[in-house]
Amino acid sequence: MKNWILLAAFCFAFCLSVFGAEGKPVSYKSGDETVSGILYAPTGNGPFPALIVIHEYWGLNDWVKEQAGKLADRGYVALAIDLYRGKVADNPDMAHELMRGVPEDRALRDLRSAYDFLGAQPKVKNDRIGSIGWCMGGGYSLDMALAEPRLAATVINYGRLANDPSALKKINAAILGNFGGQDRGITPEDVKKFQQTMERLGKKIDVKIYPDAGHAFENPNNKQGYRADDAADAWQRTVDFLAANLKR
Repeated sequence: MKNWILLAAFCFAFCLSVFGAEGKPVSYKSGDETVSGILYAPTGNGPFPALIVIHEYWGLNDWVKEQAGKLADRGYVALAIDLYRGKVADNPDMAHELMRGVPEDRALRDLRSAYDFLGAQPKVKNDRIGSIGWCMGGGYSLDMALAEPRLAATVINYGRLANDPSALKKINAAILGNFGGQDRGITPEDVKKFQQTMERLGKKIDVKIYPDAGHAFENPNNKQGYRADDAADAWQRTVDFLAANLKR
């Protein structure tokens, strides 16, 4: 019986480490609207650095929630926001429709309001807030850095890029980018141009292009394009980058 108890305790601890911290539903004001999200927090009183976690074009699904939970396990208060107002796609056509239906000004307002919501949390270090996103969310993660000068760090996973120097010079956040060399939407040429412009502006940026990876290579639900080794490397780069820029 004692061995079974020890085994159960081990399995419970293992599951926590794999699946991440448990989140709680929250809401916050964005203009005249109310936005929902899920807040994941480390154990303890903090204060902790924090992250705005931005979903792919599928919406706030289980995979994004899992990433937020894993980040909380790493010592961050993670707010997984819902830009789709409760809708989640289960096929690419619906995902495209939902993505196209989001007004960009509303999404940016939601993101900036998320920053303010996190900054008001007693467990959060309000000068150590960053953003991370994948696919559509990667583009919005960059948009967050463009719009919010207080943002400390930004992770862009194969998200759309900007190259206007007059816009990019406003960025104060350190930038990490993970991109696929076979991505036909965000091409290596786009990535290199973005990196070169940022470097000329004297911005802090770390970009890696995975030569054999396509778009969305970090998500195992992408059955044709998932690349386990590249995804693991991108995750480790993310963990190291966030620790260096938000935990210092």
